[in-house]
Amino acid sequence: MLTALIMAGGEGTRFWPLSRKDNPKQFFKLNDDQKTMLQETVARIKELVPIEQVFIATNAAYQEAIKRQLDGIPSENIIVEPMKRNTAACIGLSSVVIENKYPGSAMIVLPADHLIKDEKKFIDILSKAVMTAATGKNLVTLGIKPTHPETGYGYIHYGNHLHTIDGDQVFEVQNFTEKPDLDTAKEFLEAGNYLWNSGMFICQLDSILYNIEKHLPEMYSSLLKIKKALGTDLEKKVIKEEFEQMESVSIDYGIMKRADDIFVIPSSFGWDDLGSWPVLERVEKIDNDGNVVIGKHYGIDTTNPIIHSPNKVVTTIGLDDVVIMDTEDAILICDKKRAQEVKEIRNILAADGLEDCL
Repeated sequence: MLTALIMAGGEGTRFWPLSRKDNPKQFFKLNDDQKTMLQETVARIKELVPIEQVFIATNAAYQEAIKRQLDGIPSENIIVEPMKRNTAACIGLSSVVIENKYPGSAMIVLPADHLIKDEKKFIDILSKAVMTAATGKNLVTLGIKPTHPETGYGYIHYGNHLHTIDGDQVFEVQNFTEKPDLDTAKEFLEAGNYLWNSGMFICQLDSILYNIEKHLPEMYSSLLKIKKALGTDLEKKVIKEEFEQMESVSIDYGIMKRADDIFVIPSSFGWDDLGSWPVLERVEKIDNDGNVVIGKHYGIDTTNPIIHSPNKVVTTIGLDDVVIMDTEDAILICDKKRAQEVKEIRNILAADGLEDCL
């Protein structure tokens, strides 16, 4: 049986001030005629995974919003993390919950906030990844063929060719690299055997649990205690106690960098991780002056801005490559090249007690 785990607990910090704690980016639409990002993620995999086999990992604050957005999802398929412990703990907890309901199944792990333009190609690649993950203790990830030297993504360095499935090649992963500086990103692009890390992977449930046992043994011990408590009156108590003790580590650092038999399929299906405001240049209409404007903007000697201000007129003079985001209680103005730093502004606001703005 094939299941899907969609991670939807993030706050979308780099999309502030539109993305907030009580309404993060996975719950809003990029365009009025679209589904929300979470709804799009579930809809695009329906050909492979029916809604009753889709699980959502989130936190308690978003549980009701998920129920409203995903009609038909069983309530027990919403897996609530009691506190933040990064993606390894999230996936570990989810794996034992899914294994308890669908023993022996395979699992597709997807973030809730990605853009995928060629959904037919995506499903085709995903199906091949499922086939590759069907035997042994391997983990299979989808690497995106880079189109430019991007510093906002992690990279996958691949090596030996494993096999080919209907024209798509499968390679062994040599290592994972965190977000590089620009010169290193240019070297990766020129080398030709580096891919953007999409954060998507596919495995048998026993494979991911085997790797957690091998590389994160203390976490595995906690997961065994949780597994025994599932379906009992102590379930919530044990999950909270054990989850709190788990190491806060990403699945990349905790498992993927350490595990053997990690395979990657180089992919091109119009992917974007919607990480920060410049992504709007790839999903919204750009006018003849290179402007992306949601709302009204009048400018003099202003080029290539990204402006979101549906309720106020924005006027600018002598600006280039800026991001301007206006909401009811906050305004962001930043250099487009530094949009990745928006989350640091949130940290400053939090430190000053301005929680209402977050």
